[in-house]
Parts: sequence; C-alpha cells; structure tokens
Amino acid sequence: MKIERRKSRTSEVYTASLNDIMFFLLLFFLIISTMVNPSVIKLLLPKASNSEQTVSKQTINLAVTKDLKYYLNDEEVPFDKLEIKLKILMNRAKETTVVLRADNTITLQPVVDIIDLGNKLKIKVILATRKD
Repeated sequence: MKIERRKSRTSEVYTASLNDIMFFLLLFFLIISTMVNPSVIKLLLPKASNSEQTVSKQTINLAVTKDLKYYLNDEEVPFDKLEIKLKILMNRAKETTVVLRADNTITLQPVVDIIDLGNKLKIKVILATRKD
C-alpha cells in the first residue's frame, strides 16, 4: 500500500543571519579604510629610536623627495610658492601642524629651510621618522 503525504516538503535557506554578517563586513572595511595612510609619495624616512604619534586639529603633509621636489598634501609645489600655500592652509584652521616627510638621502639644508619657514609662519613642524 502506497502512503502519500498530504503536505509536500519544500527546502528553504535560512537567511536571517546574512544581514548580521554583511553588517560586520561593512563595519570591518570602514574601520580598515580609515587606517590607510593617504600619502602615496614613496620616501625612505630617517630612523629614530623613539618616535611619538601626535594628533592636532589640522595636519598638513609636506614631503621632500630625493630629487628635491616638494609635495604639499600630495600636490607638487615649487619651494618659492610653498610659503604662500602654507599661509592659505594655515588660515583655514587655528591649530596647524606640518608633518615633514623628508627622504633620508637628501642633505640637511632643505629640511632646515622648511623648519625656518615654519618658524617664520609660526607653524609647528614635526619631522616624520620610522622606527628601527
């Protein structure tokens, strides 16, 4: 005797937990993307045994490459126009810090010139280094 079921069975995929998984993936990628350094200029920074991380209200990135090209926030600027651009950026925020990323193969004079320029404009200049 053949017995048939009254209700037919259907297979079903439980998808309620997929929302949670997608939320955690989105959160993970948002957190990781804020940790990425926006500076794409390749430099070999000088070494330092003790380095500190400082945080200010506005940070201006100034890079000096080994062929003495100056990049202000990833935009190439000639040295004679650097003072004008720094004044413009300084007027936007009260507390401004310039993070100087200089290649370790250049001489000391371009670094001193930038620090003098920062003293003239009363801007805090920090030299970026890498840990040993």
